Amino acid sequence: MVLLAVFSFAVLQSLINPVLPALQEELDTSPTLVAWIVTAFLLSASVSTPVAGRLGDRYGRDRVLVVSLAALTAGAVLSAVAPGIELMLAGRVLQGFGGGVLPLAFGIIRDEIPEDKAPSAIGFVAALAAVGGGAGMVLAGPLTNALGLRSLFWIPAALTAAAAAAARAIVPPSSSRSPTPISWLATVLLAGWLVGLLVPLSQASNWGWRSPAVLVPLTAAVLLAVTWFKVEKVSERPLVDMRMMRLPAVWTTNLVSLLFGVGLFAVMAFLPVFVQTAPEVGYGFGASVTEAGLVLLPMTVTMFFAGLASAPLVRRFGARLVLIAASALYTTAIAMLAFSHDSRWQVPLALALLGGSLGTGFSTMATVIVTAVRPEQTGVANGVTANVRTIGGSLGVALMTAIVGANTPTGGLPAEEGYTYGFAALGITGVAALGVATLLPRKTR
Repeated sequence: MVLLAVFSFAVLQSLINPVLPALQEELDTSPTLVAWIVTAFLLSASVSTPVAGRLGDRYGRDRVLVVSLAALTAGAVLSAVAPGIELMLAGRVLQGFGGGVLPLAFGIIRDEIPEDKAPSAIGFVAALAAVGGGAGMVLAGPLTNALGLRSLFWIPAALTAAAAAAARAIVPPSSSRSPTPISWLATVLLAGWLVGLLVPLSQASNWGWRSPAVLVPLTAAVLLAVTWFKVEKVSERPLVDMRMMRLPAVWTTNLVSLLFGVGLFAVMAFLPVFVQTAPEVGYGFGASVTEAGLVLLPMTVTMFFAGLASAPLVRRFGARLVLIAASALYTTAIAMLAFSHDSRWQVPLALALLGGSLGTGFSTMATVIVTAVRPEQTGVANGVTANVRTIGGSLGVALMTAIVGANTPTGGLPAEEGYTYGFAALGITGVAALGVATLLPRKTR
């Protein structure tokens, strides 16, 4: 049941991305508005993920998991029946409220599975979450061709509804709970600075980096983030315990998660466009939407199996060495995308290596966080890790958009150099992740 919940949410993260042009035509809207179908989901998930984790730690992860799955189901149904862009955006915001599924799943595993088996289970769930994101890109084309665009909402709705019913019947009450109430002031401040940061980052290519619509929210985000940090630091009932965030195992893992998110989201956003470009332009393979999804299949497969292998590797070599190796492989894969993308076989090979690095890395990060914090902090700690990954993803997409856009002639297609420079910039974040991974303590408990 937990696995079905995690997979359903992960699929929703990327299932819609490849079909945005088709949705734009069906909803009779503009490219700018249709892009909000993705942005609205990510914003809502970014805000709700740490909050749901904290609510689960406070009131019971079993209860909050059912509520999160119900929100996913309701949002998917609303989007499926939406006649226009406005109602579909409302549905996507509601789906984002299910963002707490992943940290809640980790908390339930820690509560219910023996300690010696928990790392393997956590690795499996983390791998499944990563695979779900890739599977969404792969399945979007075939599902649309066979069942229509709206099936991309109806199928996840059915999956999450089944998972909610099973969770209500099967998952036992949480054995560990935090006695302190929720700080709603901190919640509002967190939502404020996340929205102020992510909205301008996602829209800067359309609004212009120097426009007031970008600069004013970014400035507000900085001020709200500083205020939020000060409130959390002195609060007796913080939403996110800053003492926990200062633990070496926690802050290093979160920073690596952010840097990995930069590459993952940017690659998933831009590589399908790259491979769909007609070869006459000088690059690309002229792939269809379905073929572009299949190009990502090697990444999805290796991500899953690498995630399964992470727990034995951590037991054998330690989390620090495994995360260092994953960071090195991540850097190598991104460098291959930047400088070796002329033949069809080169891109799937690079993606297979990237999937191996991400699967190993994400699973290891989840294990490190769970073993580094107290049981009642499990939900919010993993929520923060998932959240910084999303923030990294927004930064990565903004970075790629700026670089590719700077190398695009007016009214034309991007030049190949835009992708080369963009992927090379992502590779630099891999080098940074490698450096941070060396700072992870050898012992995470």
